[in-house]
Amino acid sequence: MKRKSRSEKAGYLFILPWFLGLLLFTIGPMIFSLILSFSKWDIITGIGSIEFVGLDNFVNIFHDELFYTSLKVTFIFALVSVPLYQIISLLVAMMLNMRTKGMNFFRLIFFMPSVIPAVAVSMMWIMILNPEYGILNKALSLVGIEGPAWLQDPKYALSALIVMGIWGIGNTIIIYLSGLQGVPEELYEAAQLDGAGIVRRFFSVTIPMISPTIFFNLIMGIIGGFQYFTQAFVMTNGGPLNSTLFYNLFLYNKAFKTYEMGYASALSWILFAIILIFTLIVIRTSSAWVYYNGDDDKD
Repeated sequence: MKRKSRSEKAGYLFILPWFLGLLLFTIGPMIFSLILSFSKWDIITGIGSIEFVGLDNFVNIFHDELFYTSLKVTFIFALVSVPLYQIISLLVAMMLNMRTKGMNFFRLIFFMPSVIPAVAVSMMWIMILNPEYGILNKALSLVGIEGPAWLQDPKYALSALIVMGIWGIGNTIIIYLSGLQGVPEELYEAAQLDGAGIVRRFFSVTIPMISPTIFFNLIMGIIGGFQYFTQAFVMTNGGPLNSTLFYNLFLYNKAFKTYEMGYASALSWILFAIILIFTLIVIRTSSAWVYYNGDDDKD
């Protein structure tokens, strides 16, 4: 009994640093942010100047045109980028899953961009998308196409950021690759004996077997899509004409440019609610399309 008690104490001692970190750096700031969302505070004058204003921040938010602009930009980005990145990642992962000599090298090549810091990637893409000396417009000129001013034109700025995001899908590719490698070969062999072609095997074997992986990547993609910030902050700062004013960038401007911390906190909780709603929708619908080994009620 004493040995069990000692083991429990040792276990609690080992998790204490994690628990303190969770309390001090996650739960604590969240509670403080919730309090600030009902308050007015400019962060400069100190905590003592926090003034309770009730629901004024939320009322003002829903009368702010830039709030709706940032919400529109973020929704468009998420609705386009999330499925696009998932499809491309899965296709690339299927190619990287082939048993070919030197495949580990290609896997490394596709994964490496995802570990490069976002700021460095953004600076690189600023040069690539430069309308005068950028590589992309130079390449287009070789085939007689005059490239636009990608980041300076409201018509193309958001699209340019979406396309640029394909560069960093290495993490998603690796996760899909691990899922594909977990599909039993005998299932493909059995399907092939039944006369199933490549397309039928993909939809009847591959997709159901990697559906938990798709589920995970979809959830992470939704969260990442709605929290997009760094590239827009470095490359366009919300311009031109607010065409890339993402929600997180709008929130950042309110918090650290106009010092409206209460307003920004209210914005953060609205974003939390939006992400939570979409995440719950995916989770609630997952029973219809996510297959786990041992499920007897799904084919």
